[in-house]
Amino acid sequence: MLITDKHKINEYYKALVDREQSFVGIFFVGVKTTSVFCIATCRARKPKQENVEFFSSFKDALDNGYRPCKICKPTENANETPEQIETAIQLVKDNPKQKIKDYQLREIGISPEVVRRWFKKNYGITYQTFQRMYRINSAFQELKNGKNTTNTAFDSGYESLSGFGYTFKKIMGNSPKNSEDKTVILISRHTTPIGPMFICATENGICLVEFVDRKMLETEFKDLQNKLNAVIVTGENEHIKLAKQELDEYFNGTRKEFTVKLITPGTDFQNSVWAILQDIPYGKTVSYQTQAEKLNNAKAIRAVASANGHNRISIIIPCHRVIGKDGKMTGYGGGIERKKWLLEHEEKNSAPYQLKIY
Repeated sequence: MLITDKHKINEYYKALVDREQSFVGIFFVGVKTTSVFCIATCRARKPKQENVEFFSSFKDALDNGYRPCKICKPTENANETPEQIETAIQLVKDNPKQKIKDYQLREIGISPEVVRRWFKKNYGITYQTFQRMYRINSAFQELKNGKNTTNTAFDSGYESLSGFGYTFKKIMGNSPKNSEDKTVILISRHTTPIGPMFICATENGICLVEFVDRKMLETEFKDLQNKLNAVIVTGENEHIKLAKQELDEYFNGTRKEFTVKLITPGTDFQNSVWAILQDIPYGKTVSYQTQAEKLNNAKAIRAVASANGHNRISIIIPCHRVIGKDGKMTGYGGGIERKKWLLEHEEKNSAPYQLKIY
């Protein structure tokens, strides 16, 4: 759809100039003078406002005669991890005990330099660190299941016990012998139509689903590790795989409720707020005051808003369905534009019902 609302056009143009990450996937900008279209974070020189038009999907931009920008690659970066990166990640998943070297990547047509840049930008770690985390997590699971340290070390590809012990302690925080009571939080990246997200889970369930550009994300990671006596390492388990499947179904418009198991460490009050968030039906919204009244404390509006803000499991615990009493959009950790997108998405897919405030 071509965006015609003047307020949105001005807002989107400012986001384009500022390269706002939170607007990735929210709009696609067509540049009339070059016939290319871009995402919000494109590094190319910014065109004048009179020379651009905005679309709500890249399909709309394509249908209007624009071709993807070669710099920001909107059809890849707005929605999906580039194919060669997916292949590099899958190599690690398929070979958790083997170190994938640069020459192996080159043999299958993957540039190690491209992989390194992507990991640094999107994970904040190197591809080598990503691999080490997978290997150590695999080793940790074997140790928890009773395998001795020596066999685990050498089976994991390490040439010495000291090398294994050093790497294990660096990642897990303790030596193999002193890590029996440690919990592992696995973290995996997942692409969505409105930007990439991190999904975290323990062996007991999902504990975090957040957009990768959310402010205070590092604080959330530290808070989770403290509350669960855990360390975060890259990896996937059945909870993460199910969460990814259900999120994809949600974004495709075919899922309205989630079944994946959740872990929500927090105060009793926070958990009571998060529980009533999950009672808000798909395609509807409530106000903070309504939430407070459901908790039999009509004056606890600010406390409710604060608890909503501390929700770590976006979309699945739908804090985006809470708006101001006057119907206006209020704060959302993933960005107001994403909140609007999610509500519009649910309204469109809950037909013949209409989005209502109750």
